[in-house]
Amino acid sequence: MSTSLRLRLNQLASSFASDVLSTIRGASLEELLSESPSTGRNRAAALSLGGNAASARARRPGGRLRRRSLGDIAQVVETIVGLLKQSPAGLRAEQIRERLGLLAKELPRPLKEALSSGKVSKSGQKRATTYFHREGGAVAGGGGRRRGAVRNRSKAAKRSR
Repeated sequence: MSTSLRLRLNQLASSFASDVLSTIRGASLEELLSESPSTGRNRAAALSLGGNAASARARRPGGRLRRRSLGDIAQVVETIVGLLKQSPAGLRAEQIRERLGLLAKELPRPLKEALSSGKVSKSGQKRATTYFHREGGAVAGGGGRRRGAVRNRSKAAKRSR
């Protein structure tokens, strides 16, 4: 290939690339997403780059959730508590997830935080677990700590004998 032909092809390629980049930079994220034939998963990942409302549930390409801040988790906890206040009979995790529109992977951590903070109580085991709003948000009776303290005192008493 002659050098003049190679030089001309390089110029055309460079010109084309710069035109494409300037067009993409001038377009909005919504325009780009509407033009691309992406799947739902790629669309959610692309939306998360734009800081859109869908970014709360956006996934990484590997199917993992994005890292949530403590504020994000606290917000979900407050939403769960509000939902449970409206349901005196309590709700199972599947019902909470369905009503809040969350993914199954998004719920365990906020539920654990709500339980440990004393805002929510539970009864039952595994899939039969029902969550309830706990009035006042304090753990009544100190939970299992009181029994542990009594046990420790009895061990100390045995040692002193």
